[in-house]
Amino acid sequence: MNLNSVLGCQAVTRSFQMGPDRVDVLKEISFEIHRGEMASIVGTSGSGKTTLLNLLAGLDDPTSGTVTMAGQVIGQQNDRQRAAARNTHMGFVFQFHHLLPEFSALDNVLMPWRIKGRAGPDAIAYAHHLLTEVGLQDRMSHRPAELSGGERQRVAIARALVKQPDVVLMDEPTGNLDEDTSEQVHRLIESLNHHLASSFVIVTHNQEWAKNVPIQFRLTKGQLMLIS
Repeated sequence: MNLNSVLGCQAVTRSFQMGPDRVDVLKEISFEIHRGEMASIVGTSGSGKTTLLNLLAGLDDPTSGTVTMAGQVIGQQNDRQRAAARNTHMGFVFQFHHLLPEFSALDNVLMPWRIKGRAGPDAIAYAHHLLTEVGLQDRMSHRPAELSGGERQRVAIARALVKQPDVVLMDEPTGNLDEDTSEQVHRLIESLNHHLASSFVIVTHNQEWAKNVPIQFRLTKGQLMLIS
């Protein structure tokens, strides 16, 4: 494994037992994401994208093969160690922003630190910086209901980055937005990738966006193919 790898699979297969039959949802998948890289994964519904994301996040174990996060084999860790690794090395952005409605944009971004009781001055300053980076410098005190859909997703992106993770996993991050807002968020993610150290792995149905991502994968029939 490359020492610069932040996330990877080595010959990963995930199978499920369906009655008397074994179904291989993922078959012998191998790839690595290095620091600062940006990759897209496309595939039809039922192709195994969610299964792959669960494996990458350490929420599930492969039937065979290994998944590594920041140089550590996830399968060798207990639940507490996996949770600590996710908290340290990963950020997450989903199709729905999952912001807490009673808190401001700033407090939502700070939530990963507040949960640990460590939202000190440095964390607050970095949250301010990130909200400025995503164009919400004048909206920090607003609650989610006072923000547009695109603004709420920008808050979710800032929240994913607030602990400066090695890699951010994104599951259809613009799937719930209109075309114009989606394009704005796409450009934002690409800009953040250019000048932050974090890597991005994006699962999306948006073929046009996926084509513009430097590393492109397609998941089909359980196999992950490098497109570009």
